[in-house]
Amino acid sequence: MSIPFSLRTPARHLLAGAILGASALAMAPAQAQSEPAKPDKIVMNDSGGATQAANRKTFYNAFEEKYGITIINTSPVDMGKLQAMVASGNIEWTVTEISGPDAVMAERSGLLEPLDRSVIDFSTYPEHLRERQYVFPKSAYSTIIGYRTDVFGEGKGPQNWADFWDVKKFPGPRTMQNSPVENLEFALMADGVAPQDLYPLDVERAFKKMDEIKPHIAAWWTTGAQSAQLLVDQEAVIGTAWNGRYYALVKEGAPIAMEWNQGAIKESAFGIPKGAKDAYWGQRLLALATDAKLQGEYASIIGYPGLNLEATQYTDPEMVPYLPTSPENLPKQFWIDLQWWADHRAELNERWARWLLE
Repeated sequence: MSIPFSLRTPARHLLAGAILGASALAMAPAQAQSEPAKPDKIVMNDSGGATQAANRKTFYNAFEEKYGITIINTSPVDMGKLQAMVASGNIEWTVTEISGPDAVMAERSGLLEPLDRSVIDFSTYPEHLRERQYVFPKSAYSTIIGYRTDVFGEGKGPQNWADFWDVKKFPGPRTMQNSPVENLEFALMADGVAPQDLYPLDVERAFKKMDEIKPHIAAWWTTGAQSAQLLVDQEAVIGTAWNGRYYALVKEGAPIAMEWNQGAIKESAFGIPKGAKDAYWGQRLLALATDAKLQGEYASIIGYPGLNLEATQYTDPEMVPYLPTSPENLPKQFWIDLQWWADHRAELNERWARWLLE
């Protein structure tokens, strides 16, 4: 590499510069290898409950064992609090969980530290996630079709969104989430749009198709627990829910089948708040969270896998068919475009609320 300089620079200055440059190069390796003092603890903010318990048994325990630093857990996930912390400079969290669209907004708003890609390796992740710079793709979950097998028979219920909308072929009350996110995509696929052609969403066409299914929705669910339970309680015979919610009931013997075709796959995310104390150790926690074996153990516990595609090798074989990232299920689904929803979610939430009242 050539270093430009002025031909009129005095020789003594060149010599001094050379000496200083050599000193800087000599110091560089030591600086690169230096490690900040270990804190007694770092704070990990997540969604709590079963997710926190699974994180604790896998990633958190492994981190504490490797580095000798205690992880203190807080919850819930709170975008408003993240914004307030960064604005005030009073950062309580070392790492926090963030929902997908909120993570996009957090990145755009400068609320996150850049990921240390020298230690965080996404090479075995889905291709569209490998260049992430701020948002850490923590785990995947899908919204899929579920139906009662005692009504339609195993494997004989709706196989796609056109079937979901077909109330003559598949009669009975339905249930869907009270949100435009995903439902607009489902409506467009029911109307013949291919998954790869969904974005940008044709909003007018989607709402027109939603008009058709609206009279057949017995309940618009608002919580994960409610979503699958509506089928168990027979308030609906077909519905949508997050895959883990259906799996928990299938595992208990409920007469419910899960259909992965045209499922909406998305991610939960982690991020390091901008200006976080001990961010260095937060980066090490995220690096450890990419480990395929730990992700496999995590998925075996909770049913929501990490995004390392090698993790299924370390997951309970009986669990793998129920994971959105399994080799069989992943190609059947489409990824929610978080960037598009970050741009349009506020206006479409307002329109959705008005539409429900029409």
